[in-house]
Amino acid sequence: MKIPTHLKHKPVIIAENYANIDGRHAYDTDAQGLSLGLAQWNDRGKVDISAKVWRHTGGKWSRQSEELPLHRVLDLAILVCESQLYFQDAYRYDGLYDENNTVIKRVGLQGDAMTMEVCTENEQIKEDIQLFNQALSEDGELIGERLRTLSNILKEMGY
Repeated sequence: MKIPTHLKHKPVIIAENYANIDGRHAYDTDAQGLSLGLAQWNDRGKVDISAKVWRHTGGKWSRQSEELPLHRVLDLAILVCESQLYFQDAYRYDGLYDENNTVIKRVGLQGDAMTMEVCTENEQIKEDIQLFNQALSEDGELIGERLRTLSNILKEMGY
């Protein structure tokens, strides 16, 4: 399915076959493509690049398609990686987290830090963290393949 080029997000680099590799939803997903392009929120004289997940309902392109600035995509990648790292050792805690110290990590960015922590405001956190850990474990092969690929690309780029 061809990604539309007539909408406000202007695709420049595309992956139109994303439906074939969308994790456990491969071949049965509404996420039909990914693109990097000119952001839909660009103002005159100011250009931002964004990443977009293109979703299709079967009849039309969905309003639920998501567009994110590239730095947020990378921030999400950092959050995924730090979460994966955290859950490798979370078994040491009763309930998979330290109730007295819910901070997982602080990562310095732009002169401040992104604080990652267990969301204890979630009333179902004890059950939800178990389910989250289980899902991470079940998707370990899918996530691991993508992390290895990302690691190889970062090394190739000199990082």
